[in-house]
Amino acid sequence: MLQTTGRGLLALLLMLLEWTRPSLPSPLRPICDLRVLNHFIKEAQDAEVAMKSCREGCGLSQSVTVPQTRVDFVIWERKDAMEKAQEVQCGLWLLQQALGLLRSSVTNVALHGHIDNSVRNVLSINAILRSLNIPEYTPPASAAGLEGTWHVSTATDLLQVHVNFLRGKREVIEEDMRTVKLRSCHYRSS
Repeated sequence: MLQTTGRGLLALLLMLLEWTRPSLPSPLRPICDLRVLNHFIKEAQDAEVAMKSCREGCGLSQSVTVPQTRVDFVIWERKDAMEKAQEVQCGLWLLQQALGLLRSSVTNVALHGHIDNSVRNVLSINAILRSLNIPEYTPPASAAGLEGTWHVSTATDLLQVHVNFLRGKREVIEEDMRTVKLRSCHYRSS
Protein backbone atom coordinates (compact mmCIF):
# COMPACT_ATOMS: atom_id res chain seq x y z
CA MET A 1 0.00 0.00 0.00
CA LEU A 2 2.80 2.40 0.91
CA GLN A 3 4.53 1.56 -2.36
CA THR A 4 1.34 2.35 -4.34
CA THR A 5 0.88 5.66 -2.50
CA GLY A 6 4.53 6.51 -3.09
CA ARG A 7 4.17 5.86 -6.82
CA GLY A 8 1.05 8.02 -6.89
CA LEU A 9 2.87 10.84 -5.13
CA LEU A 10 5.82 10.47 -7.45
CA ALA A 11 3.50 10.62 -10.48
CA LEU A 12 1.80 13.70 -9.03
CA LEU A 13 5.16 15.32 -8.34
CA LEU A 14 6.36 14.62 -11.88
CA MET A 15 3.17 16.10 -13.33
CA LEU A 16 3.59 19.23 -11.20
CA LEU A 17 7.22 19.58 -12.19
CA GLU A 18 6.32 19.21 -15.86
CA TRP A 19 3.56 21.77 -15.48
CA THR A 20 5.78 24.33 -13.71
CA ARG A 21 8.91 23.58 -15.72
CA PRO A 22 10.42 26.65 -17.35
CA SER A 23 9.91 26.40 -21.06
CA LEU A 24 10.20 28.55 -24.10
CA PRO A 25 7.91 31.54 -23.92
CA SER A 26 4.80 31.17 -25.97
CA PRO A 27 3.97 33.89 -28.46
CA LEU A 28 1.75 36.63 -27.17
CA ARG A 29 -1.89 36.14 -27.92
CA PRO A 30 -3.91 39.21 -28.83
CA ILE A 31 -5.52 40.96 -25.89
CA CYS A 32 -9.25 40.63 -26.23
CA ASP A 33 -10.45 43.17 -23.71
CA LEU A 34 -10.28 46.78 -24.85
CA ARG A 35 -10.71 47.94 -21.24
CA VAL A 36 -7.01 47.25 -20.68
CA LEU A 37 -6.18 50.50 -22.51
CA ASN A 38 -8.57 52.42 -20.28
CA HIS A 39 -6.76 50.94 -17.30
CA PHE A 40 -3.43 52.20 -18.67
CA ILE A 41 -4.92 55.67 -19.13
CA LYS A 42 -6.28 55.65 -15.56
CA GLU A 43 -2.85 54.72 -14.19
CA ALA A 44 -1.24 57.50 -16.26
CA GLN A 45 -3.78 59.96 -14.83
CA ASP A 46 -2.99 58.74 -11.31
CA ALA A 47 0.72 59.35 -11.94
CA GLU A 48 -0.04 62.85 -13.22
CA VAL A 49 -2.15 63.66 -10.14
CA ALA A 50 0.55 62.32 -7.82
CA MET A 51 3.19 64.39 -9.61
CA LYS A 52 1.08 67.55 -9.35
CA SER A 53 0.82 67.10 -5.59
CA CYS A 54 4.56 66.43 -5.20
CA ARG A 55 6.48 69.26 -3.56
CA GLU A 56 10.03 67.97 -3.38
CA GLY A 57 12.27 65.60 -5.32
CA CYS A 58 10.01 65.36 -8.33
CA GLY A 59 11.66 67.29 -11.14
CA LEU A 60 13.21 66.35 -14.44
CA SER A 61 16.98 66.75 -14.61
CA GLN A 62 16.78 67.96 -18.24
CA SER A 63 14.21 68.61 -20.93
CA VAL A 64 12.99 65.58 -22.88
CA THR A 65 11.61 64.98 -26.35
CA VAL A 66 8.00 63.81 -26.36
CA PRO A 67 5.43 63.11 -29.07
CA GLN A 68 3.03 65.86 -30.01
CA THR A 69 -0.47 64.97 -28.94
CA ARG A 70 -2.35 67.27 -31.30
CA VAL A 71 -3.68 65.44 -34.32
CA ASP A 72 -4.59 66.88 -37.70
CA PHE A 73 -7.44 64.50 -38.46
CA VAL A 74 -7.36 65.22 -42.20
CA ILE A 75 -3.74 64.03 -42.38
CA TRP A 76 -4.34 61.21 -39.87
CA GLU A 77 -7.21 59.75 -41.89
CA ARG A 78 -5.06 59.70 -45.05
CA LYS A 79 -2.44 57.50 -43.37
CA ASP A 80 -2.69 53.76 -43.73
CA ALA A 81 -2.81 51.50 -40.68
CA MET A 82 0.94 50.79 -40.82
CA GLU A 83 1.85 54.49 -40.85
CA LYS A 84 -0.47 55.09 -37.90
CA ALA A 85 1.05 52.18 -36.02
CA GLN A 86 4.59 53.44 -36.68
CA GLU A 87 3.61 56.87 -35.38
CA VAL A 88 2.15 55.30 -32.24
CA GLN A 89 5.25 53.16 -31.75
CA CYS A 90 7.55 56.15 -32.19
CA GLY A 91 5.52 58.06 -29.60
CA LEU A 92 5.67 55.12 -27.21
CA TRP A 93 9.43 54.91 -27.67
CA LEU A 94 9.79 58.63 -26.91
CA LEU A 95 7.62 58.25 -23.82
CA GLN A 96 9.60 55.24 -22.65
CA GLN A 97 12.85 57.20 -22.98
CA ALA A 98 11.39 60.25 -21.21
CA LEU A 99 9.84 58.20 -18.41
CA GLY A 100 13.16 56.41 -17.90
CA LEU A 101 14.89 59.77 -17.46
CA LEU A 102 12.12 60.92 -15.13
CA ARG A 103 12.54 57.78 -13.02
CA SER A 104 16.24 58.44 -12.59
CA SER A 105 15.63 62.15 -11.84
CA VAL A 106 12.90 61.77 -9.25
CA THR A 107 14.11 61.32 -5.69
CA ASN A 108 10.63 61.18 -4.17
CA VAL A 109 10.24 57.45 -3.51
CA ALA A 110 6.43 57.68 -3.39
CA LEU A 111 6.41 58.56 -7.10
CA HIS A 112 8.63 55.67 -8.20
CA GLY A 113 5.71 53.22 -8.22
CA HIS A 114 3.65 55.52 -10.47
CA ILE A 115 6.53 56.03 -12.87
CA ASP A 116 7.33 52.30 -12.91
CA ASN A 117 3.67 51.53 -13.73
CA SER A 118 3.78 54.04 -16.58
CA VAL A 119 6.91 52.45 -18.03
CA ARG A 120 5.42 48.94 -17.70
CA ASN A 121 2.23 50.09 -19.40
CA VAL A 122 4.15 51.59 -22.33
CA LEU A 123 6.02 48.30 -22.69
CA SER A 124 2.71 46.41 -22.52
CA ILE A 125 1.22 48.52 -25.29
CA ASN A 126 4.28 47.75 -27.41
CA ALA A 127 3.73 44.06 -26.69
CA ILE A 128 0.08 44.42 -27.72
CA LEU A 129 1.16 45.96 -31.01
CA ARG A 130 3.60 43.11 -31.64
CA SER A 131 0.86 40.59 -30.87
CA LEU A 132 -1.19 42.24 -33.62
CA ASN A 133 1.59 41.40 -36.10
CA ILE A 134 2.71 45.01 -36.35
CA PRO A 135 6.44 45.05 -37.11
CA GLU A 136 8.66 46.08 -34.24
CA TYR A 137 9.70 49.72 -34.23
CA THR A 138 13.36 50.46 -34.83
CA PRO A 139 14.20 53.62 -32.91
CA PRO A 140 16.56 56.19 -34.42
CA ALA A 141 19.98 56.83 -32.95
CA SER A 142 18.70 60.17 -31.68
CA ALA A 143 15.30 61.77 -31.18
CA ALA A 144 16.69 65.05 -32.54
CA GLY A 145 15.40 64.72 -36.10
CA LEU A 146 12.05 63.10 -35.40
CA GLU A 147 8.95 64.69 -36.87
CA GLY A 148 5.95 65.49 -34.68
CA THR A 149 7.82 66.01 -31.43
CA TRP A 150 8.42 68.77 -28.95
CA HIS A 151 10.30 69.26 -25.68
CA VAL A 152 9.02 69.44 -22.13
CA SER A 153 11.05 70.45 -19.12
CA THR A 154 8.79 69.54 -16.20
CA ALA A 155 7.68 66.18 -14.90
CA THR A 156 4.06 67.31 -14.78
CA ASP A 157 4.16 68.30 -18.46
CA LEU A 158 5.70 64.93 -19.35
CA LEU A 159 2.97 63.01 -17.54
CA GLN A 160 0.27 65.18 -19.09
CA VAL A 161 1.69 64.36 -22.55
CA HIS A 162 1.68 60.69 -21.56
CA VAL A 163 -2.04 60.80 -20.65
CA ASN A 164 -2.98 62.79 -23.75
CA PHE A 165 -0.97 60.53 -26.03
CA LEU A 166 -2.62 57.38 -24.68
CA ARG A 167 -6.05 58.94 -25.06
CA GLY A 168 -5.45 60.22 -28.58
CA LYS A 169 -3.50 57.40 -30.19
CA ARG A 170 -5.36 54.47 -28.70
CA GLU A 171 -7.71 54.59 -31.71
CA VAL A 172 -5.08 52.79 -33.79
CA ILE A 173 -4.55 50.12 -31.18
CA GLU A 174 -8.27 49.63 -30.55
CA GLU A 175 -9.00 49.47 -34.27
CA ASP A 176 -6.43 46.71 -34.76
CA MET A 177 -7.54 44.94 -31.60
CA ARG A 178 -11.14 44.86 -32.82
CA THR A 179 -10.03 43.38 -36.14
CA VAL A 180 -7.96 40.68 -34.45
CA LYS A 181 -10.69 40.06 -31.88
CA LEU A 182 -13.16 39.22 -34.62
CA ARG A 183 -10.76 36.62 -36.00
CA SER A 184 -9.23 35.01 -32.95
CA CYS A 185 -10.66 36.04 -29.59
CA HIS A 186 -13.39 34.37 -27.67
CA TYR A 187 -14.59 36.68 -24.94
CA ARG A 188 -17.57 38.11 -23.13
CA SER A 189 -18.65 41.45 -24.52
CA SER A 190 -18.07 44.37 -22.20
